[in-house]
This record gives sequence, structure tokens and C-alpha cells, in this order.
Amino acid sequence: MTTVLIADDQPMQRFGFRMLLESQDDLTVVGEAANGTEAVRLTDRHRPDVVLMDIRMPGLDGIEATRRIVAAGARTRVLIVTTFDLDAYAYDGLRAGASGFLVKDAQPEELLAGIRAVASGDAVVAPSLTRRLLDAYVHHLPSGSAPPAPEEDPRLAALTEREREILTVVGQGWTNTEIAERLHLAESTVKTHVSRILAKTGARDRVQAVILAYDTHLVTPA
Repeated sequence: MTTVLIADDQPMQRFGFRMLLESQDDLTVVGEAANGTEAVRLTDRHRPDVVLMDIRMPGLDGIEATRRIVAAGARTRVLIVTTFDLDAYAYDGLRAGASGFLVKDAQPEELLAGIRAVASGDAVVAPSLTRRLLDAYVHHLPSGSAPPAPEEDPRLAALTEREREILTVVGQGWTNTEIAERLHLAESTVKTHVSRILAKTGARDRVQAVILAYDTHLVTPA
């Protein structure tokens, strides 16, 4: 059973999410929060597998709430679900540690699949959005200094050449299926490589691996 906390300042939105989630045999709602402060407090109390996090809420917003939940070191993962399909929100939310980003006009089955994916340790970010996030990220890098060579970053030191190659294409937004086809590997082998990359680098999930690839300059904007 996957436990979910709903954080949204709109009562009807919370009600709709609850009705959808509780129609599923493998999902249960453990609480509702109307703002970021409540989301942080209830996450600490209930330790849900997933928090459905709105961004714009009174007081503490969803970005800062996400940052605090992740910083607390709990196993809880955050899936941002917002009305605003803006790259800035997606960028800030994922940098804060969220494991995915969906907009509220997503189909119910997309939301349910997203919750299950995030709960299992995967990430919910379409390759097209990944590419846009990478392009946006370059504007947040320090200017006036040359990027360090990837091999100089200690987070990459334990990776094999194959793992480094796969981290690079993950950072470019390739799916496991695309990696398997283009590198002539079994998809199960790709999944194993990705799991090892996450374990060796300390990345929480695939989204954080994308950010790592960009931080270490394995990937640069097109």
C-alpha cells in the first residue's frame, strides 16, 4: 500500500485528489495540508511515501516545503502537481528535491502512474521538459569560470566508463528504452546500470541524476 499526503490550498482540489486516490486498491490518503507549513508537519508525523505538492499556497509555498521535507532525510518523495506549466516552477521544484512535476490538467491515469512511479523510486519528468530544464539550468551556473572536467568531480569517481556513458544520456533525456536500443543493451541491463549510478552518486532518483549530469558538465546545453 502506497501512502499519500495531499498538499493543496483548494479544498475542492484536495477532495478530488482524495476521491481519485481512494478509488485505487494500492493507494491510501494519510492526510491533507492546506499550506506548506502543514505539509512539512504532517509529513513528519505520518511519513507518507509520496506528497502531492501544490506550489502556490499561502505562507510557506510548495517549493520551500519540498526543500524542508527532503532536507529532513525522510524516505518521503514529493510529486509537484500544479496549475502552472512553467519551466521556472519545474526547475525550482526539482532543484528543491522533488521527484517529479505534473500539471493539474493531466489525465487521472497519468497522475496515478506518476504517484506509483515516484513511490517506487523513479521520476516523472517528460524528456521534452528535461531538455528545457537543462537549457534553463545553464543560466543558473556561475559565470566567468571554466567548468571543471567531469573526471575531477568526486561524485563521478566510482562510476565505470559504461555508467558514465549512461549517466550522460540520462542527462540528455533518453528513456531506458531509448538507451537500450541505441547502446544495444537489454532494458533490464540499463535499469541495473541506472540503479548503480544512483547508489554510487547518492542521487535520490532519475531527476537528481539529470541534475548531477548537468552539475558535473557531462551534459551541456544544445
